[in-house]
Amino acid sequence: MLARLQRLVILAVTLAALGWLVGWASEGRPVLAVAGALVLAFGYVFILAVEFVLLACLHGRDETPRAGPLQLLRAWLGECVVAWQVFVWRQPFHAARYPDVPGRPGVRGVVFVHGYVCNRGLWGPWLARCTAEQRPYVAVDLEPVFSDLDIYVPQLEAAVARLEQSTGLPPLLVCHSMGGLVARAWLAATPGAATRVQHVITIGSPHRGTWLARLSRTTNSRHMRQASEWITGLAAREPALHTGRFTCFYSHADNIVFPACAATLPGADNRHLPATAHVAMVFHPEVVSEAARWLAASSSCVAGGASGR
Repeated sequence: MLARLQRLVILAVTLAALGWLVGWASEGRPVLAVAGALVLAFGYVFILAVEFVLLACLHGRDETPRAGPLQLLRAWLGECVVAWQVFVWRQPFHAARYPDVPGRPGVRGVVFVHGYVCNRGLWGPWLARCTAEQRPYVAVDLEPVFSDLDIYVPQLEAAVARLEQSTGLPPLLVCHSMGGLVARAWLAATPGAATRVQHVITIGSPHRGTWLARLSRTTNSRHMRQASEWITGLAAREPALHTGRFTCFYSHADNIVFPACAATLPGADNRHLPATAHVAMVFHPEVVSEAARWLAASSSCVAGGASGR
């Protein structure tokens, strides 16, 4: 559903830009024609700029070091590129490029859980790497797109169960943004879930909500507001020991989840990624290395156990 919606948006923006270009060019205004077409085609960069201004203004007394102007500029430029790759290319047109790999016994798998207004296409480079390494994985598509977060819990349960059955091992969960909240909701709602995952890595997840969510009216974005009833209720019902299973990546240049400490969890392994924006964090080398470290550790344990026998 989301891929079709994003294709329609891309088509509409392209037609509007072409219409503006042709219309004003025919009036003998080439500069206005080109400038307007570029603004229509790449207007998202201005929206991103506004988000970065907001995060800088709303840093307040956040415990995370404040991002400097050059760090914010670097993060904005990087996000402009990554956002185009994800929202204009991978998600609308290549979400199904890498089908899930169910795996084989004894090889630990990965469950990828995307965030708000995303689909499995977000994880393209990750899925390509897993496919090349013959690493089992399931990348979920959380549908409906703007639903109550609790509705996604059965979808995550199905993904975890699928890898459990095919590999015989608890999978690693890698979650971006809203996906981290879905993972926590699944852990809180599913008896014995803590023993069914090796570890949970969250990337820019609004564990304590985000200021920006107040500007949206969808059900899941309302859940992600600061001190929302949903987030407060989740924290109250999840066992404290679960947070020790989390590595939470966050950034003082996250243009979606701010203040920055909102992406951390008490008791978790919280790691700061300087000068890195919200979507760009998904592909940060430190995040990729952390996932590889957990998977390598599990492989060593399996190999060690086999040699011991």
